[in-house]
Amino acid sequence: MSVDIGPSGASPAWRMALVCTAIAPLALALGWGLAPSGVAVTAAIFLAGAIIATRGMSLHYPHGRVGACNLVTAIRLAMTAGLAASLAGGVLPGWPVFVLAILTLSLDGIDGWLARRQGLSSAFGARFDMEVDSALAAILALSLMLNGRAGPELLVLGFARYAFVAAGVALPWLQAPLPGSFRRKTVCVLQIGTLAALTAPLLPEILARPAALVAAALVAWSFGRDILWLARTR
Repeated sequence: MSVDIGPSGASPAWRMALVCTAIAPLALALGWGLAPSGVAVTAAIFLAGAIIATRGMSLHYPHGRVGACNLVTAIRLAMTAGLAASLAGGVLPGWPVFVLAILTLSLDGIDGWLARRQGLSSAFGARFDMEVDSALAAILALSLMLNGRAGPELLVLGFARYAFVAAGVALPWLQAPLPGSFRRKTVCVLQIGTLAALTAPLLPEILARPAALVAAALVAWSFGRDILWLARTR
């Protein structure tokens, strides 16, 4: 399946802009359904993500087709932006947030599989997927923090990657590319899965804090491994 909307001969980046335009109503509908007063936040996050993705594709995408892989990641971006409405709308973590978070997480990995199947794997696609994962984790962590679920370990679960990127400004060797890692991907799924589970009303408080602490420890360990590797190979 190829995503090739738009005039014949159009660049993949131009086609990606059209894909994001077509998906924008999904983001707005999800945001409105979750918290009408927060739909402006949904719109802002989706627009920023779409601009960054289109710009990144124009600079770093080596293929001539958008592909279903990038379509799936763009849909995940729309769902993540929809979740962001809960932050401005004052929506407590609950079943709507949990279901949308799980659906967004369930699509993770499908885009990579599609990219390999279609021969469209790229550093851009991996980065696009990672940025959506990072935004999803941050939004879920913020929602939980604003409502007193778990504790400061949510800072690790939601913002470890952004702290790593910020550290790279002061220490440029942290910006070097990392090799692919199954460990990193597994910890990411556990990280977001834990954040999603913490939004479920049925998860008792006696389990919520230990689950968050264990997940935060795994995230810290995974980033620590990567930092040590970068330090040794700089």
